[in-house]
Amino acid sequence: MSDRSLEQTVSALIQQEGLPDAYAETVEKTILPLADRICALHDTEKQPIVVGIHGAQGTGKSTLTLFLREILLRHRNRATANFSLDDIYLTRAEREDLAERIHPLFKTRGVPGTHDVALGQQVLHRLRSAAPEGATPIPAFDKSRDDRVPRDQWPVFGGRAEVILLEGWCLDGRPEKDSALAEPMNRLEENEDPDGVWRRYVNDQLEGEYRQFFDEIDYLVMLKAPSMECVLEWRRLQEQKLAKKIRNAPKRGELHANAQDLRIMTDDEVGRFVMHYERVTRACLAEMPVRADVLINVAEDHSLGLPQFREA
Repeated sequence: MSDRSLEQTVSALIQQEGLPDAYAETVEKTILPLADRICALHDTEKQPIVVGIHGAQGTGKSTLTLFLREILLRHRNRATANFSLDDIYLTRAEREDLAERIHPLFKTRGVPGTHDVALGQQVLHRLRSAAPEGATPIPAFDKSRDDRVPRDQWPVFGGRAEVILLEGWCLDGRPEKDSALAEPMNRLEENEDPDGVWRRYVNDQLEGEYRQFFDEIDYLVMLKAPSMECVLEWRRLQEQKLAKKIRNAPKRGELHANAQDLRIMTDDEVGRFVMHYERVTRACLAEMPVRADVLINVAEDHSLGLPQFREA
């Protein structure tokens, strides 16, 4: 990186996110070429573009999105907005209603069916069509409360976006064939969804309302995990790091109180949690790499490979 101000931005972000200094090389070899490809696409389209960033849990979607946004905004002069599928989860009350009406497994947020995709489409439309003086509230979700943040506390994007970064673990997932749903994928499906009601509803969502939302994506980036087993291991490590953070929190004051409020999952609980995601994750790992516009392989140590651009 020869641009001194860009180096400063990258260095500040690395420090802010607690990343190793070596991540600067990832920015130079992986993220900057991707940012420049997005700029070239925007120049060609001459209208706002939606860049989808797909990746299983632990692949680094949020980190990639953050660096891309700051580079595009500060160093490529592109008005760039971003939000995640996590930001548009149904409220807790709405999910409890879904769990009552359809299946108890919908109490756990995450799978298709637990998002307000109509809200997501509204946000995309407003970001793309806003007047220069317009303002678009971006939804936010508080995972510690398992509920959506009150609307008056949502961050606001000013003006019209030129690039919109949309990220999510099941982003642009495709439905499976009915025959693939017949056999349970794991113990969760075998014991808690023996009749397939939950997994069929999830699949129907991918075929219907989610498909309309995903069709808004102009350019798809896939962060590809090495395997489902890696995803499970990464999620376990996340939980262990959180436990360590809580143990090391000061014994007095607000930080300790907040840390103690966070419930740590055991390895068995993490395993059950990840089973909710397994079917869609495996399907995406199998079929998405050949159609993604950009494929970035994620190594077992979380490092990102070089971007592989699919030529039109």
